[in-house]
This record gives sequence, structure tokens and C-alpha cells, in this order.
Amino acid sequence: MSKQQYRIHNWSNYNTSLINRGRITLWFDEESIESWFVTKPAGKRGRPCLYSDAAIICLLLIKSVFRLDFRKLQGFTESLVVLMSLDITIPSYTQICRRQASLGVNLSHIQRDEPIHVVIDSTGLKVFGEGEWKTRQHGISKRRTWRKLHLGLDESTGEVVAMELSTNNVADGEVLPDLLDQIEEDIECVSADGAYDQSRCYKAIDERYAQANIPPRKDAVLHQHGNCKKAPLTRDENIRGIRKLGRKAWKKSIGYHRRSLSETAMFRIKQLFGANLSARLFDNQVTEAIIRCRAMNEMTQLGMPKSVPI
Repeated sequence: MSKQQYRIHNWSNYNTSLINRGRITLWFDEESIESWFVTKPAGKRGRPCLYSDAAIICLLLIKSVFRLDFRKLQGFTESLVVLMSLDITIPSYTQICRRQASLGVNLSHIQRDEPIHVVIDSTGLKVFGEGEWKTRQHGISKRRTWRKLHLGLDESTGEVVAMELSTNNVADGEVLPDLLDQIEEDIECVSADGAYDQSRCYKAIDERYAQANIPPRKDAVLHQHGNCKKAPLTRDENIRGIRKLGRKAWKKSIGYHRRSLSETAMFRIKQLFGANLSARLFDNQVTEAIIRCRAMNEMTQLGMPKSVPI
């Protein structure tokens, strides 16, 4: 069978959205400038902060979108203030770096009233170590390490609605309950690959009264007999569906292949912001990852291509 071909129908609007992503006024906007300084002290001991969290988030968004180092970020934004004749000052690069660890950043996605379909997966972001060629030729050294970025996306909009950053020794299934806890909307179903075929994942999804679209392992067996008086388990129902239809037809019937949108989002993040984390402290790396997801959400809200099958 030939591969399905698609055609984009909103090229004009999508081109405009791509152009707007590079406009500095999108990231350095009037709302951030108005709330640049702290107007009310936090009431804690010590000298109060001069710059608000909104100001630091604004600077970090510019840093991620334009791939700037901290020193370049300070020089770039100081020149913007001069060109725009603004009555504000820019914090030093050391202040921005220190504040990064304690920021509370939200993902800024559009809240929906209807239940959403969540697709979940994870990818790696390198911290330091050799590249792929050296690893393939000489093996992995002890200094090579990375972090795992776990994403939960709204299937219909492509926005990131939940994210977690963990060390590379954390299994995917351990993070899924935390991802679902971040989602305030009602969840219709959760699609994930076989790495999430764990009892704790099914339990967390059942607690949200959602359907679990997770393919069981090929050697999976039923946990409850069909005549059992207890409520049927979701995993058992998936196994029965595979036995009846076949694995390929079962995936198509439940729309499992929409899960590939999570892999598309990971590709977008690495293309837009790079596959490496520049921060060295873990708390700073978490903030850096959230900032990237928030920036990608704002880019998504500007406009995405609408493709239809030919």
C-alpha cells in the first residue's frame, strides 16, 4: 500500500505565524515591561528582589528562542532597551542565572472546557559528554550524561499541557502519574507506547476516569477471567481487543497512531531550541526545559499547518 499523502491548506496563515515567531515584540511585550520591577516586597528576610519573575521569564524566553548565552542575552536586551527608549534596566547575567533556579513558570496553554486526549512520551536532552560519532566509534564514557524530558500533549491542539524533567535512570512509567496530576482539564483518553504498560500507569489513568490506549506486550496475559464479577480491567480489555482484531487493526480502531504527535513535538523542541541543555545545575535545567515548552506553546498558538489527506 502506498503512503497517504497530505496537503497543507493554510499556507498563508502558517507563513505569517512563522514570521511572527521571530518578532522580538512577541517575547519582549508591553505586559512584561509594565510588570518589570517588583512593586510589593515578598515580606521575607533580606533585601527584596528588584526584578519581578515576569521580567526574568521574559529574558529566559528570549534566551531560548534566539539561542543566546547569558552574557549575550544581557547585551542584546540592553540594546533593545536603548533602541525602544524604555525606562527600565536589565539585570546582570549572574542575576538571571541565579533567579532561574527558583522561578515558578507555567506552560501557558489554552484551557479547554471539553475533555482532552493526552499523548505522552519522553526524549533525551544531552547535558555534557561526547557526541554520537565518538560514542559509536569508542563506546560510552563515564562523563556522558543526559536528562529525560517527559511530555504530555493535547492531541487536538499540539500544546504541551504537562512536562517533567528527570535524570536518565527514571523509567517512563514512574513519571506518568505526575504528568496527569498537572492537567486540570478532564481527560478523555491517554495514549502512550508500550513503555507505559505498567499497573501504576493504568491505575493513574483510571483515577482520572480516562481510557488507556496503551498496547500490552505481545506475551501479555489476562489478569481477570471474563466471568469475574469485578469490573473488567482496562488492560484486559485491550488484550481481548488485540486478540479479536489483531494488533494493527486494534491500534487503528482506537486512534493509537495519534500518539506520534508526541514524537513530532519532541522533534520540534530539538529543532527550535537544540538537543542540549546549557544549564549545569538540575533546578536550572528544569526551568530551562519548562521555558522551552512554554515558548513552543506560544509559537503553536500563533498558528500551525492544517493538512488534509489528498
